[in-house]
Amino acid sequence: MSILVYAETWDGKFKKPSFEAMTYAFELAKTANDTVTAVVIGPASEDELKRAGEYGCSKVLHANDSKFVSFCPSAYTAVLADCATSENAKTIVFSQTYSGKSVAPRLAAKLKAGLVSGAISLPSSSEPFVVRKKCFSGKGFTDVQVSSDIKIIAVFPNAHHIAANSVSVTIQTINPAIADALFNTKVNEVKKTSGKIVLTEAEIVVSAGRGMKGPENWGMIEELADALGAATACSKPVADMGWRPHHEHVGQTGITISPNLYIAIGISGAIQHLAGISSSKVIVAINSDKEAPFFKIADYGIVGDAFQIVPKLTEAVKQLKSSH
Repeated sequence: MSILVYAETWDGKFKKPSFEAMTYAFELAKTANDTVTAVVIGPASEDELKRAGEYGCSKVLHANDSKFVSFCPSAYTAVLADCATSENAKTIVFSQTYSGKSVAPRLAAKLKAGLVSGAISLPSSSEPFVVRKKCFSGKGFTDVQVSSDIKIIAVFPNAHHIAANSVSVTIQTINPAIADALFNTKVNEVKKTSGKIVLTEAEIVVSAGRGMKGPENWGMIEELADALGAATACSKPVADMGWRPHHEHVGQTGITISPNLYIAIGISGAIQHLAGISSSKVIVAINSDKEAPFFKIADYGIVGDAFQIVPKLTEAVKQLKSSH
């Protein structure tokens, strides 16, 4: 019996959310004296698969049929269900990514398993099995008790640390018999951003709102982000007006993120926006309105004109970096 972890890949490579899930599974396995088996679906090199061993996975089950080149939730669910049965896994760990959100609930229904989505910590108790997760759009927390025989935990991105836990790893290619009817998702086009830090994986995010007065002023936001090595984001009105692309919109109806540092510039702090960023570890708000709601939740606040503050902040960051 082992703990199963869905080790998601992007273009055949693991990224931060997968390493977080592997670390979470390894630390969970230590408390139960179990091992960790990673399931990788789709193309990935042997060298990349071996990296799972660096984060505590002693076995990797690799489903590499050509059918798995494109993500298909129904087919992926069937693969993971087959692996859970063959490994007699009673606990299955996901990262709460878009793929994780698609597959974990399906797998829970198929295996009659209890699901904790958006977990932010390891179980506080094993008997009973209790895990803390977010609730009320990230504004609160709740402890969920899972009593089912099989338990599925989807870890909220950036909620768990990454740690090297190198173990000897065995790689096994699997060929599960998946009905053609389950490959029911057709991908017509894939559009990818390049040369930028992916927003959901960013440690630092610089975000701005209508206080920037127009898309022509976004250069100073991007300059600050470049200086910090950060991703850029925006509020919903900014995306709706076409000032910034919709994939940068964070909030209740956009992307939910949890960076180590979130800098909000010219954003009032409507509750819908706060729902998407409230899990940020440190929040800095810059706004000319001292009554802006953002200041109520910000760790640090600067009341003033962003057009004067941001360039000075960028210059200070550049000077600090050049001195090291």
